[in-house]
Amino acid sequence: MSSLPAKSSGLWRQVISRPQGALALGLLAFLYLCALFAPFLAPYGPSDQDLQRTYHPPTALTWTREGLSVRLYKNSDPTQALYQPIPGKTAVVRWLPLGHPYRLFGLFPCRRHLFGVESKQKIYLLGSDSTGRDVFSRLLYGAQVSLSIGLIGISISLGVGLIAGGLAGYFGGWFDSLVMRTTELLMAIPGLYLLLALRGAFASQFSSGEVYLLIVIILSFLGWSGAARVIRGLALSLRAQTFVDAAIVTGLSPWRILWRHLLPNLASYLLVASALSIPGYILGEAALSFLGIGIQEPAASWGLMLAQAQEMKVFMCNFWWLLTPGAAVFLTVAAFNLLGDTLRDVIDPHFRTGNR
Repeated sequence: MSSLPAKSSGLWRQVISRPQGALALGLLAFLYLCALFAPFLAPYGPSDQDLQRTYHPPTALTWTREGLSVRLYKNSDPTQALYQPIPGKTAVVRWLPLGHPYRLFGLFPCRRHLFGVESKQKIYLLGSDSTGRDVFSRLLYGAQVSLSIGLIGISISLGVGLIAGGLAGYFGGWFDSLVMRTTELLMAIPGLYLLLALRGAFASQFSSGEVYLLIVIILSFLGWSGAARVIRGLALSLRAQTFVDAAIVTGLSPWRILWRHLLPNLASYLLVASALSIPGYILGEAALSFLGIGIQEPAASWGLMLAQAQEMKVFMCNFWWLLTPGAAVFLTVAAFNLLGDTLRDVIDPHFRTGNR
């Protein structure tokens, strides 16, 4: 596989020049910006409940003399959560109002939010769940967990795979045999069963932060073996090249050769592999949380929100807004796969599929 272009800016210009690449990058940038500014964009906290407004449908927006407003509803049948709009009753949308306190970027204490309504009323852009929590707010807070797990997990697994596979391919011998037998053992075990076994081996009562860290470690432990095998093969191929022999003759140390000669030639694989592997981490977290052994209340993640939408009442009464986390997972996975395919086509034309 050929190395990256000399200037990374040229690579990204080529990606953006392709419609599918620009679409994927734009969508991912939008999702990560929403996750980064989630406390500011969300009108409520992820755990703010209102038991008087359970399963509230998305509030309709309207325009009045006072400006943009939302309609007000009354629950005409609490047994079925049947809400009816109150004729002529609206609440004006306020911009940058004071709300629940939070720390922007985890550092700066703030109370301003992008939008909201007066405290006695509620604005539910995507409806509410079984305890009256705003689905839109929880979707934004859940993005912080689901999206960051992919980035952190792939950084750890590719880092471990690069070190183990690169050293195995360059030095060979007993270390190569040890690394390859270890990766074969891990890859021989079905991933889902190993994932559940590792999670079940730890105590169930963890804080949200501890569960988050545990999931990252488990997913990284499962993901490094495949990367190590591929990197080991690439390192073996590069080890036989004449420029490596020339570097050895000039007296460069093995670590300097690995850093200055092998790593730049592996960068193209690492970049493409990262884009194509991140969806696996996002789906892994969603699967664990969906099964009830991942992120726990009161935190929010897309998998946990989908698990809470399993109730029969959700399907019988058509509370479709509770399934929006599934759409978010689908769009994120599709965008990363599209970006990975585009990067592969730009970096190595031999892998092009179709007329792109």
